[in-house]
Amino acid sequence: MSYFKFLTLSLLSVALLALSPPVRAQGAAPAKGIKNVLFVHGAYADGSSWAKVIPLLQAKGLNVISVQNPMLSMAEDVAATRRALAMMEGPVLLVGHSSAGMVITEVGTDPKVAGLLYVSALIPSEGQSVADVVAGHPAPGNAEVREDASGFLSLSMKGMNENFAQDLPAAERKVMYATQTPWAKSYTAEKVTNAAWKTKPSWCIIAAQDRSIDPNLERAEAKMIKATTLELNSSHVSMLSQPQKVATFILEATQKLPAVASVR
Repeated sequence: MSYFKFLTLSLLSVALLALSPPVRAQGAAPAKGIKNVLFVHGAYADGSSWAKVIPLLQAKGLNVISVQNPMLSMAEDVAATRRALAMMEGPVLLVGHSSAGMVITEVGTDPKVAGLLYVSALIPSEGQSVADVVAGHPAPGNAEVREDASGFLSLSMKGMNENFAQDLPAAERKVMYATQTPWAKSYTAEKVTNAAWKTKPSWCIIAAQDRSIDPNLERAEAKMIKATTLELNSSHVSMLSQPQKVATFILEATQKLPAVASVR
């Protein structure tokens, strides 16, 4: 074979190799990192609870939806969350605050849910209600809960100022008081049927200055579910008082999850 013919064949082989699609080595790790985050708000709040965290995550390229729960019953909040989940393409990190921990624990068994992240939240086992989870863990905030004639619960202005969002500016607390969604008292007796944290990776943010949920309960819950944990010196609403730290923790969670939804 002449030198020129050899050189031509060699160059042709290199060109074909460059054009060939890459082949993943057998046994190589799957791609990591997911792009969807679904926020679920809890009692005495609404979807705007996440207003400071959402733009921080969007700036990192994440697709974010914040559910507007009706708070009429746990079943209806679960249904609202499932509808929002269905709108997202690919695996999702479910993030729940306060009583929404009940909701994401129930919804989290959906195959699209890659992980759960609880923010100052209630975390039940199967067959538990809100009342069951908080039993033995009274919180100062309970004293400022008001029940109306229709059996719906709201938080007083004093409760918002002293027990719910005490580390926020007064103007923000007034807005939160005005926009809170009353929730049905009967909600607190409804029981979850699934405990998604038993099969999905979980994260917890604990609020050391929480006066709405006992911080010791939050710590015990995080230990129970073997969660990756961040403790902040914040009120019940750390996503509003310390949004950068909360957003960073959420982003880190998304980066540790597989980019392909599980199939069960």
